[in-house]
Amino acid sequence: MYIPKYFKVTNVDEILDFVQKNSFGTIVTTEQGKPIATHLPLGLNKKGDDCYITGHMAYGNPQWRTFETCEDVLVMFQGPNAYVSSSWYSHENVPTWNYQAIHMYGKASILDKDELIEELTIMLEKYEENRENPVLWDKLSPHLLESELKGIVGFKIKVGEIQAAYKLSQNRNEMDYINIIDKLQNEGNPHSKQMAELMEKRLKNHI
Repeated sequence: MYIPKYFKVTNVDEILDFVQKNSFGTIVTTEQGKPIATHLPLGLNKKGDDCYITGHMAYGNPQWRTFETCEDVLVMFQGPNAYVSSSWYSHENVPTWNYQAIHMYGKASILDKDELIEELTIMLEKYEENRENPVLWDKLSPHLLESELKGIVGFKIKVGEIQAAYKLSQNRNEMDYINIIDKLQNEGNPHSKQMAELMEKRLKNHI
C-alpha cells in the first residue's frame, strides 16, 4: 500500500486496537494468478511477540484451499471514509478522500477442531457480550454445533508485515483542518460524521 509520510502509522498498539474495533476484514489470496477475496469477521490475538489473525469461512468457499499455495495472504481492514471538497480550503486545490486502512500480510494455516472451537467461542463472547440475551457457545445444543462445524473451515494467519495509513488531512493547515471537521459534521452522512469525530479527536490529542 502506498503511504505518504504524513499518513503513515507505526504504533503497533494503536494499529491492533484499530483492528479489534474494525474487525470485519477482507482476505485476499491468488488462485492461478487471479486475486480472490472473502469478507469476514476476524479475530486478532497476540501471543508473545507474534500476532495472529483468526477466522473461519464456509467449507464450500474454495479460497481456503489456496492458503497452502500462497506464500503470503493479504488481510485488509478499513475504518470510516469521507470525501473532502476542495471548496473547504482557504486556497485553490483539488478535492481528496480521507480514510483509515490497515494491510496485514502473513502465512495462513488451517485450524484443527479444538482451535476452531476456541476461535468461535471467543468470537461469540466478543459480539454477544452486550446483548440482552447473549447466545454463547455453551448455550447452543451439541447437535447443532457438530452440524455447523462440518460446514466451516477455521484458519489463522501469522502476521509478518503491517502497513497502516490514516489519511485525516494531517497535511492541511490548522484553519483548513478545523473547517474540514465542521463541513464533515454537517454533511448528514454517517461516514462523514465518523471521520469528523476522528479528526477532532486527533486535533485534541495534538494540542
